[in-house]
Amino acid sequence: MRDLPWPARVYLVVVIGTATALLWHSLFGSARPVTTAELGTLLVLALLFLVCESMPTLLNVEQFAVSVSFSAALAAVVLIGPEGAAVVGFTATLSVRPGLPLIKRLFNGAQFAICGYAAGLVYAGLGGESGVPKVNAFEDLIGPYVAATTVFVPLNIVLTLTMIRLATSEGRVEVPMRGMVQFLLSYLGYGTFGLLVAGLWATVQSISAVLVLLPLFVARWAFGQYHAQQRSYDATIAALCQAVETKDYYTRGHCTRVSAASTMIAQEIGMGLERLRAIGYAGMLHDVGKLGVPTKVLQKDGPLTEEEFAAIQLHPMRGLEIVRGIDFLDEAYAGIMHHHERHDGTGYPMGLAGDEIPEFAKVIAVADAFDSMTSDRSYRGARPVEVAVEELHKCAGTHFDPVMVTAFVRALERRPWQPPRRVDLPPPEADDKPTKDHDDPTMPIEVVSGP
Repeated sequence: MRDLPWPARVYLVVVIGTATALLWHSLFGSARPVTTAELGTLLVLALLFLVCESMPTLLNVEQFAVSVSFSAALAAVVLIGPEGAAVVGFTATLSVRPGLPLIKRLFNGAQFAICGYAAGLVYAGLGGESGVPKVNAFEDLIGPYVAATTVFVPLNIVLTLTMIRLATSEGRVEVPMRGMVQFLLSYLGYGTFGLLVAGLWATVQSISAVLVLLPLFVARWAFGQYHAQQRSYDATIAALCQAVETKDYYTRGHCTRVSAASTMIAQEIGMGLERLRAIGYAGMLHDVGKLGVPTKVLQKDGPLTEEEFAAIQLHPMRGLEIVRGIDFLDEAYAGIMHHHERHDGTGYPMGLAGDEIPEFAKVIAVADAFDSMTSDRSYRGARPVEVAVEELHKCAGTHFDPVMVTAFVRALERRPWQPPRRVDLPPPEADDKPTKDHDDPTMPIEVVSGP
């Protein structure tokens, strides 16, 4: 609590205070007394909620997890009403998930209680009857239940994201719109489990909770498998990037930064979620072909011979050869292969121009050059961001696609770039001549003819 900014503290107190008032009204202020049968239903649903909440699926976002426990709260909306849904949701405070601080338990329980009560009010307001549904009247519950679900899920997401935004130092949470829509739709789908519990209760009563546990945990397993697969993909990419960066002292962190800059451009031009993931991979692996270039050539000081320069020009093609068997890269192949093509057709390896250049390659070309200019190199220090942006504008239409340059500049205005920390340069040899960088449009590599 002490580590939270004051707006987050105020918000936390308001959410917990609101939930406390709702629970007090549910337990002691309701005109209708709770029957023994309803109490048993409440205990079973609370236990179902607690089991699911205690074993969420961890996502790739640090300290963030999801569970399908809210289905039990939605079942309580039908079987007991708003009061029961609030009580079931508040059991999140008893979660036995390891490493979850008390303050997070309280917030989770409070926001679930608010969501459950609000969903219950909507359900009742649209004519939904509380209690064990009758078989011949079950169809009448579907409309109100769908409305209750469409209130519960978005409200749950809004309350949670607001807390995250207020609690983070940046004061802003970047959420891709298409990814949020897909996440919201999947959560709404899992809400149907609550209706399944309520429907089965009419025939097998409390055993329905046990029957629903199986598909709930199958859903949890599916969540986990998907994100475990994504983590394995990321580990594969990271290993390849580390191998590349060990060959060149000055490119440490370059792959990660190019990936981040490429994603910024891709978001600005409206790429979908799957393409955003692919462009991130392409940015990470755009220089993987350097594994096939002799280290002495990459680290050579002074002008390169024609043969050495040809070896560097081949690195996009060698990169494609290295990653060709990695199925999940999809469109990233084109970015890796063609990121050194130029808009005017003077690039390599194939001399493509204009619309012939794949979109991924156009994006990565801008990100690659920008990071090169704003990073330390053996022959110069890092240039300021403003200078690099000016150079991008100058080269738009020749080196780079003007649309991608404009998109990147717009993205930089919303999210300022954090240049890498300064590199401690190794002492130069007496006869060394500084090499130039094929990624830096202001300092082209010097090539000499002959031996």
